[in-house]
Amino acid sequence: MNKFARIIVLCFVLSLVFAPALVLAADPATAQETATQEKKETVEKVLFTKTSLGYLGVGIGAGLAVIGGSIGIGLIGARVIDASARQPEMLGQLRTLMFITAALVEGLALFALVICILCLFVG
Repeated sequence: MNKFARIIVLCFVLSLVFAPALVLAADPATAQETATQEKKETVEKVLFTKTSLGYLGVGIGAGLAVIGGSIGIGLIGARVIDASARQPEMLGQLRTLMFITAALVEGLALFALVICILCLFVG
């Protein structure tokens, strides 16, 4: 992947990560409007509210956290199988290291899910 594509992917991921915080931090409009404008605003609120965008951002953030954790654990397993094929006598130590590293990766993914849930219910 070239440098430009990496920058684009990084910007996309960062925009998905920070979308719930930006949406939930928005201030509601305080202007008084006429009855027809209030009806129009009510329809717009039903279609596109800040909580609906918050749900979308939390869902995308939770999905990215699970995908990242799954990829990390998959890579750990692949490397341990590769290393045990090269040196079968080290399998016991490799298995221990694999479980410790997988637990750390899973803990990080769980922490990201907790942050997403907190953004949803506290924000």
